[in-house]
Amino acid sequence: MSIWSEARLVAGKDLRIEARSKVTLTQVLPFGAIVLLLFAFALDPDRGILTKAAPGLFWVAVLLATLLAVARAFSIEEQHGARDALRLSGLDGGAVFLGKMGAIAVELLGLELVLGIGVVVFYDIRIERVGVLLLAALAATAGLAATGTLYGVLAAGLRVRETLVPLLLLPVLAPVMLGATRSFEAALGGTTSDAWPWIELLGLFAVIYVTMGVLAFGPLLEEV
Repeated sequence: MSIWSEARLVAGKDLRIEARSKVTLTQVLPFGAIVLLLFAFALDPDRGILTKAAPGLFWVAVLLATLLAVARAFSIEEQHGARDALRLSGLDGGAVFLGKMGAIAVELLGLELVLGIGVVVFYDIRIERVGVLLLAALAATAGLAATGTLYGVLAAGLRVRETLVPLLLLPVLAPVMLGATRSFEAALGGTTSDAWPWIELLGLFAVIYVTMGVLAFGPLLEEV
């Protein structure tokens, strides 16, 4: 079985669990929507500021939801010895990483779609360059999912993982937040040339952390 086939098995497992539990739908998505609404109410007196701040506020909401999704992805394996079963399954560590990363990325993309609609409705913005926005979103999501999966396994099994994961992730994800916000600003009214350096940064970040995850996830999983 190839690494991609094994990754699909792991991703399918995680997505089926989420589909049955509906945690993402009933908890993570409402959380992100509430964050956007709170920002809208807080900045409502000056709609100009709200419109300009929309890209940053959107990615802050996505980042906070990412922390919940990562915590959920590893907490489900605490039950019934699922983590031990995963270690003993004989699956390649890189495949497990790619599978869990893929499942988190799918959840985040669905979340971003709904929150993006919310931003357009609540913040009254216009998207000038859809292609740039989609490419930036894909690169940023890959970076978020890869980093979250790698640091999630580092904290897995620890009693303080709920507080440790944010402490580990937030400083590392600063380039993603910066690149995603700047590229979204270009998609919402700037010039396309302004977005490409930031999209390249997002792509480079994602490649680095995907590579690190494929190489390091297996040994880290064995140590948990």
